[in-house]
Amino acid sequence: MNNQFAKDIREGLTANNKHLPSKYFYDAIGSQIFKEIMAMPEYYLTDSEFEILSTQAPQIVEALKFKTPFNIIELGAGDGMKTFKLLEYLVDKKVNFTYTPVDISEGAIKDLSTSLKKKLPHLVIEPLIGDYFEVLAKGTAPKKPNLLLFLGGNMGNYLEGDLKQLMQLFYNYLNTNDKLLIGIDLKKNPITINDAYFDPHGITKRFNLNLLDRINSEFDANFNLEHFDFYCHYTPRTGEVRSYIVSLKDQWIDIDKIDLKVHFKKNELIWTEISKKYSFEDIKALSKNYGFQVDCNFLDKKAYFVDSLWRK
Repeated sequence: MNNQFAKDIREGLTANNKHLPSKYFYDAIGSQIFKEIMAMPEYYLTDSEFEILSTQAPQIVEALKFKTPFNIIELGAGDGMKTFKLLEYLVDKKVNFTYTPVDISEGAIKDLSTSLKKKLPHLVIEPLIGDYFEVLAKGTAPKKPNLLLFLGGNMGNYLEGDLKQLMQLFYNYLNTNDKLLIGIDLKKNPITINDAYFDPHGITKRFNLNLLDRINSEFDANFNLEHFDFYCHYTPRTGEVRSYIVSLKDQWIDIDKIDLKVHFKKNELIWTEISKKYSFEDIKALSKNYGFQVDCNFLDKKAYFVDSLWRK
């Protein structure tokens, strides 16, 4: 049994305002459903960042201004799909660099390493398996220049206190003049954002409700998914998308493996995720607050998303 998951279930479902951490979305089934989300025409984030890294690799490399061999350290590398074009450009140009993908999933790291060795046989790759909080907290970056990649708009999934902790970790890890390339979803037409997160296909609903199914499977709970629904909303002034699971009836849920019985009132919510969007003014202020300086912003053609290059 996952003791941390058990602790988070007990803490979250007994709180006055129920909540469950979004990191538990990603079991095998949840990860597969998220691939469906990324393939939706409404979900612009993946395509936007892929476009940036595919079409602006030369500009990104030039903006680094690294004159000696360097490292690229990618946090939460996953399947490496978005980063591939950047790596391919560097290898084709015979740039001297080392690629270090970091991911908590050993399977993902093995698959990524195998795939890259086939596609880019001359790539120097030194993968790391682990939670990137723990990996970065163990020490400081190598003395060579470093580019830290934190892509996918993941910054927006952190509450303010957690984001401050994460950025402090980045700052402490990097050396002076190292760079951070950070994927950030931009504020835009609220309808565009709402369609991406509250999709008409019901895929995001399945993604959220799978979390309850995972608790059923791993902790012998009796959530009936037909008695729950999904809702999310975007607040343009704050830039926050908040996602919820909704109880459709007054009901009791038994979670046997942790000896927990939870009451849900009709229409009661479980908050599952935050996804924050930013303006360029927000980005400039954030970078300054955390000790960085914005060197360049690389946008997709619709200006939906930015990969922002920060310098320590």
